[in-house]
Amino acid sequence: MTIGLVSLVGAGPGDPELLTLKAVRVLGEADVVFYDDLVLPAVLAYANQARCLYIGKRKGRIAVSQEGIQQQMIDAAMANLRVVRLKGGDPFVFGRGGEEALALVAAGIPIEVIPGISAAVAAPGLAGIPVTHRGVASAFMVLTGHAPEVYEPICEHLEPNSVTLVVLMGLSQRTELAYFLLECGWRQDTSAAILSEAGMERSSVWTGTLANLPAIHGCRTPGTIIIGDVVSLRTHQHLTSSTTVGKGVWNGRELDLERALERSNFR
Repeated sequence: MTIGLVSLVGAGPGDPELLTLKAVRVLGEADVVFYDDLVLPAVLAYANQARCLYIGKRKGRIAVSQEGIQQQMIDAAMANLRVVRLKGGDPFVFGRGGEEALALVAAGIPIEVIPGISAAVAAPGLAGIPVTHRGVASAFMVLTGHAPEVYEPICEHLEPNSVTLVVLMGLSQRTELAYFLLECGWRQDTSAAILSEAGMERSSVWTGTLANLPAIHGCRTPGTIIIGDVVSLRTHQHLTSSTTVGKGVWNGRELDLERALERSNFR
């Protein structure tokens, strides 16, 4: 019996030009692609011979169970199909790629992992924020911010302001996270940023401080929170005429981010 190969592929932060060459190749070879919510149509366009099946999960929405997703991949591979499991970012960074890999291996399915650019580094990079910088931050920590019981045990043992915090899936918890960090001794004036829809056409950036992070409204998901003094080093040279800046949140107000950047004298 011939069994098909399953590729666990990272789709990166959204921009199809940030896919790896290997990801593009296997998408073009696929018979079936199981893709997540944050995968854009422009990325799926590379899978021009495949049946593309949406199995995304978003907060507050009914979704296919994790066990159901894994079983679909197993069934497709057992039918000798070339399978791609396409995930936003990197499949092994808060994407349950490890769970799926273990389930596939346990079922005797051959797998390969094709890493993608995680939003943990892509989002700040696209916004001109270095997650590390000599003399400012020598390390960064990536957290999932969806629940206090997940991030609090980690943050409470950190020396305040000792690293750059990169928080994925934490927009709904930003108030609780900010207050907790302040209670742990982080400076109120610690620079902070919210990077919404990084790598997509409607990307926007808010910058401010840890103290005023809870007051920000109107941020779109997906979003990445950056907390640390590196945010104050943000550059804007990467914003060219081909970059769509769109609407953003600046100092707590919804406004045109392009005009805000002009007023801020960064250009």
